[in-house]
Amino acid sequence: MNLFSRVKTWLGTDRLNVQQRFELLREAVHGTMSQFYMARDRKTGHVVGLKILDLEKTRAVEERFRGLNKPSEGEIAASLVHLRIVHTFEHGLTIRGEPYLVMEYLLGQGLNTMITAENPLLMGQRLTLLRQAAEAVGAVHEAGFIHRDICPRNFVVAPDAASLKLIDFGLSVPATAPFTHGGNRTGTPKYMAPEVVRRRPTDTRLDIFSLGVTAFELYAGETPWPTATVAGNAAMAHDTSPPRELTDLVPRIDPRLAAAIHRCLAPKPELRPATAAEFLKLIEEVDSELSGESQQEDK
Repeated sequence: MNLFSRVKTWLGTDRLNVQQRFELLREAVHGTMSQFYMARDRKTGHVVGLKILDLEKTRAVEERFRGLNKPSEGEIAASLVHLRIVHTFEHGLTIRGEPYLVMEYLLGQGLNTMITAENPLLMGQRLTLLRQAAEAVGAVHEAGFIHRDICPRNFVVAPDAASLKLIDFGLSVPATAPFTHGGNRTGTPKYMAPEVVRRRPTDTRLDIFSLGVTAFELYAGETPWPTATVAGNAAMAHDTSPPRELTDLVPRIDPRLAAAIHRCLAPKPELRPATAAEFLKLIEEVDSELSGESQQEDK
């Protein structure tokens, strides 16, 4: 960064004036750590997604990595260019000092919403969506990161339910030490791997576990472990009691697919597929007509 750039940053003259740059078209969606807007970029006329992070909550998360030169959410998201990952065009700070990201605005809805509503559009599309979700997870890992919050909420499904994209890299970290040391207990409890819950060292296989929980829920409509427990303790059973059998809940599911999903749910990381590509290899011969896509109609 040259002297002129440093002065601009110090003065805040290169920071984003949200109201000046964007026409906010839709009320904010309030997330745990951010607000998300559908907005029109006055510079280009394009409709985009605008994510503005809560400054204090973001600082609290980043404080866990003080002195480690951790890339920001914007830096991580912008580095991930893949068909199954939301495209981030720009990131930086607002004039109020809040981190922001400008990304493609995705039409559709969260996979969690579709599962809860038993959306009929999922019929015949589950296997395709699962494969795409695994491709997205694999792309994150190949880029050198761990997502740390793989769950149905973070996959946006297109209106025709034929495709999806992975979003939200607010908890993502490089897949290297010291970011993989034990103690970073972040994520969504119902999808959290045992090593995260127990504050043990981690690696990319924690995302494989979460992908397995997501896949189980995609087919069964419910998660592998009962979730009547308090949310913060919901993951405590993930290495103390076995998951329910997917074939019991979805009798017509292809047994090869069920077995691959259960491998992802192994309490020990070394028993899971080592990579998303390995998981995809396990299910490459599963035919959609035999994978239980129609059993929800039969219930």
